[in-house]
Amino acid sequence: MKIAVVGPGRMGRAVSESARESGHEVVAEIGAGGLSPDAVRKAEVAIEFTVPEAACRNLERLAELGVPTVTGTTGWYDALPEIGAAFEAAGVGLVYAPNFSLGALLMTRLAGEAGRLMAGRPEFSAWLVETHHARKLDAPSGTAERLRRTLREADPDRDYPVTSLRGGTVPGTHELVIDAAGEELVLRHTARDRSIFARGAVLAAQWLIAEPRRGAFDFGTSIFGPNP
Repeated sequence: MKIAVVGPGRMGRAVSESARESGHEVVAEIGAGGLSPDAVRKAEVAIEFTVPEAACRNLERLAELGVPTVTGTTGWYDALPEIGAAFEAAGVGLVYAPNFSLGALLMTRLAGEAGRLMAGRPEFSAWLVETHHARKLDAPSGTAERLRRTLREADPDRDYPVTSLRGGTVPGTHELVIDAAGEELVLRHTARDRSIFARGAVLAAQWLIAEPRRGAFDFGTSIFGPNP
């Protein structure tokens, strides 16, 4: 697989390293303003990790260039209908996610099942806690927002509030706490290394080009299939 990595930051470097370790070829590493037909000429797929301010512009350009794309950038999802339509019109696919960890993806699916089981049972209380390194400015995290949305879709009468903590060098921890009289259940995912996100993005890229796909897909679809 020939990959163009869009974004020169820590995640972009991690993606390049993970791709090479998996036997793939990184044919371009593209920084700000570098997206051009020549830059992606040899690429079968692009993996984009940048910042919210640049994501929409990058994704629109990649769709225009006809490059299947995986993006781990968050903060642009209000524009997802338009971006998805651009990839659909271009005849290529986009995979997006706030978190490309397989464990975090599994946690989201499990949280949806927990929400379905708790629906209509007022004896339970539930909330989310997410902890990240001090340099992460957005709060709640995109993963926490996805967990809350999944829970509320299954159990709309419960609020599922989110507490965000920032400090140290924690790559990311997410907890779903379910509480009842005399007992407590905690579903927790802890990221121990950022490489897990890079490996997941490479897996999504493999799925994206394994057969013709067009339009936007969430990461869960590429790994587990559509939500039941």
